Parts: sequence; C-alpha cells; structure tokens
Amino acid sequence: MFSTRESSTELNDTMEPRWHFPSALSPEAHAEWGLYRILEYMGLHEILPPGEEKNRTKLRKDIEEYHLAYGIVFEETDTDTFISHRPDGLAFDKGKKLCIFLEYIYTRATDTNEDWAEKKEQEKNDKYSSHLGFINHLSNREKSGWKATQINFTTGVRGSLHTNQFLTRLESLGVNKKNTREAIRNRTVQKILFTSDMILKFFFIARTPKTE
Repeated sequence: MFSTRESSTELNDTMEPRWHFPSALSPEAHAEWGLYRILEYMGLHEILPPGEEKNRTKLRKDIEEYHLAYGIVFEETDTDTFISHRPDGLAFDKGKKLCIFLEYIYTRATDTNEDWAEKKEQEKNDKYSSHLGFINHLSNREKSGWKATQINFTTGVRGSLHTNQFLTRLESLGVNKKNTREAIRNRTVQKILFTSDMILKFFFIARTPKTE
C-alpha cells in the first residue's frame, strides 16, 4: 500500500497529487480507518468530541434507515459489527470526489483452480458492498457528489496473480510509470513467496519430533 502511495504521481487540475492514501503511514505501518473517520473525511458525518453520543446515535439511525430503504435484512444488533468493519486501505480523490476501498488479498486457499482469484474477490466485494452502498446512499441524500467503490489486489499462496488486472488497477490509482507498476508487482510476488516459504518452514519445524 505504501509503495502505491509513494508511486502515485498523477496530478489533478491544480497540479497537486490526485490521490490521497491516509492509511498508508510507512512501509511497516498503516492505519485502518473506521466508518466514522471515512464519513468525516467526506463531510458526510460530523464527529463530535469524545463523550458525545449524538454522532453515534445519528450514524446508527442512518445505517438502520439505509437497510430499511433497500429492503436489506438487518438486525439492530448488527449495527456495531457494521460500524467496526475497516477496509485494508483507502484512496481519496477530493477533486473528483472518489472514495476507494482498497483490499489486499493474500489467499491461503489453493491457487491451482482457474477461478480462485474470482472467488476471493467476490468474498471481499460481498463483505463491503453494504458499506459502499451506505456511503453512496448518504452522498445522494446529502447531494455531496461523492462516490464510493472498491479495488482489490489479489495474490495466491504461490505468488499467482492476474498480471494485467493487477497493473491496470495500479494505474487507476495514479501509478503512471510502467516500470514502477512492474516493480510493485514483482515485489508483491516476492513478498508472498517469502511469506509462504517461512510458513512452510515453521510448519515442518512444528511437525518434526524433538529428539532427546
């Protein structure tokens, strides 16, 4: 995620960086924004000082109203879970009023089946479809012009990925240099292979009987 932020060089009409990645803090750290902060950034919900419950009450009411309006089965007890979900990352284009949920999917499931990536992407899309719908519902209600969508970066346990799709999605986030996109793809694959190798090593160590 940090590599994407550092490599996103596309400029807007005022010659400033088009994309803002608030959750990418450093190569080692990132901040997962919850629904409150996302809506506050977009100007769709006011975050009141600590101790105030008005913001929570209003947000819960808006969430319930959204699910009722679209006929989505939703229990009152589901509200806290809905609020607590946090995407892996976020990208904002304030000029064009775009909010992108970023999901980085490393699947431990076998990537030998042809449809492994599509299945994992569908799972992630299903997880956040109501959140994106809710944000767009609030935006339409408030006539703010914001639109929320999602971009996934899916990699298999053996480093498999859909190359063209991966590179195209990087380009859509302002990574305009072809060589840079290729470098990010290569680093991603190498990191996954390294992680998989370490997991296998620990697995065999754990399974190997200790001798006296």
